[in-house]
Amino acid sequence: MATMSAERIAQLSFDCGLLDAPQLEAVWGELGSRDVSSEEMVSLLLRRELLTNWQLERITTGKREGYFYGSYKVLYLVGTGTFARVYRAVNTVNDQVVAIKVLRMRYSGDLRVTEQFLREARLQMPLLHPNIVPIYEVSTDRGRPYMAMEFVEGRNLRDFLKIREKMGLKESLSLAMDVTNGLVYAFEQGLTHRDVKLSNVLVTGTGRAKLVDFGLATMIGEIDDEFEGTPNPRSVDYAGLERSTRVERNDVRSDIYFTGCMLYAMLTGRAPLSDTRDRIQRMSLERFRAVSPISKWVPDLPSPVVAVVHKAMELNPERRHQNPDELLQDLKKAAKRIEDGELRPVRNPERALNREITDEGKSRRVMIIESRVPMQDLFRKKLKERGYRVLVFGHPDRAVQRFEDEEDIADCVIFCASDLGVQALKAFNQFGANDLTRDIPAILFVDQNQQSLVERADVARHRVILSMPIRLRQLRSMLLKLFKAKEKSESSVEA
Repeated sequence: MATMSAERIAQLSFDCGLLDAPQLEAVWGELGSRDVSSEEMVSLLLRRELLTNWQLERITTGKREGYFYGSYKVLYLVGTGTFARVYRAVNTVNDQVVAIKVLRMRYSGDLRVTEQFLREARLQMPLLHPNIVPIYEVSTDRGRPYMAMEFVEGRNLRDFLKIREKMGLKESLSLAMDVTNGLVYAFEQGLTHRDVKLSNVLVTGTGRAKLVDFGLATMIGEIDDEFEGTPNPRSVDYAGLERSTRVERNDVRSDIYFTGCMLYAMLTGRAPLSDTRDRIQRMSLERFRAVSPISKWVPDLPSPVVAVVHKAMELNPERRHQNPDELLQDLKKAAKRIEDGELRPVRNPERALNREITDEGKSRRVMIIESRVPMQDLFRKKLKERGYRVLVFGHPDRAVQRFEDEEDIADCVIFCASDLGVQALKAFNQFGANDLTRDIPAILFVDQNQQSLVERADVARHRVILSMPIRLRQLRSMLLKLFKAKEKSESSVEA
């Protein structure tokens, strides 16, 4: 390892502040001579625990900086992430062993980045909870921002799973409850995590889980986005989920979703979301829709646990747990039922996770012309569940009149001919001929025995006929298709 003389190693160790004069005198005294090989010097320094391997490797390659941050002496490198390096260090004032997280050099030259790093870290300092790694100090040394925090003797959950492949039911629930406890406390203080993942959960020697890195990786990811760099994958996951589910950034339900992902991974040994570095694929709604139900991989998983995982990972945020405490209570109930011997597996292990987004029709208005009250109620209920605003009329003339009074009253009109017959057909054709409404998407519903109406209908790309009975999924698919075609047409006109 060493390529320089013993005297040079001693001198550099002294210059860098790693050894003081009395320590060096003691080393030379034990060696009995200064005419010794570098290997002998290195061996003694390691044996006496005066220097660590990490320090010696840097010394013997001539590096003079990076051994101290404030009053903390770095002992060795623990890990390297996208935005920071983590070291084990010791406080030279009180000999306390700590972890030092140092912003990587690529970011430290930008004042805005460093200030945001320090600000985000200081926001975490008041968080004092058994399931959150405490931060002791936040500062800057020679332009390098750093934070000193508790050094947790143990592994992060990702490394834990690499060794174990998957974890037992009770242990998984216990760790998930620890993580959620930390999220509950942080949420009460007004903070969300923004980067819940296996590597941000440290597991102590006694089996307790502790959260680390509230929001820091996401912060750097956003900065990278602005400079067209390579954003942190997890920040992209959060952005993809929130864009797909149409919620604002910092929605606590995003933390809940990824806590569910973590529990899924512990129980199955598999990541629920496909792993890819491609930004577009990571942001895709289909990636979240493609999650397999957890019971596909663990068929004998008790139904209370399956229910908790599925609810936490609901793609529809309104059906997800609405805050960490709701998730925590469900986890506790599931653990209690398991403890009481309720080990009944879910009845249908292949039941898919709910992948529908109830606000797919957000800001869309659909007018229904249907004379039968039960059908009116059904349309209203089912479309409102998907986020549409629904207007219902029992007679076509009243509906058409509304467009003359208010031109943009609806984005699509559905004419139901099952009961209205020719009245619905005439209104459909009149709607297509009117200058005010001819460009608005429209659908004519006909029964299978109303072929004569089909032949007399004036159709176009945005004016279509659908046969009854029809499934809601088919109707929704057609609505989205019509809206997309209209938007594309409007964009081409503007261009």
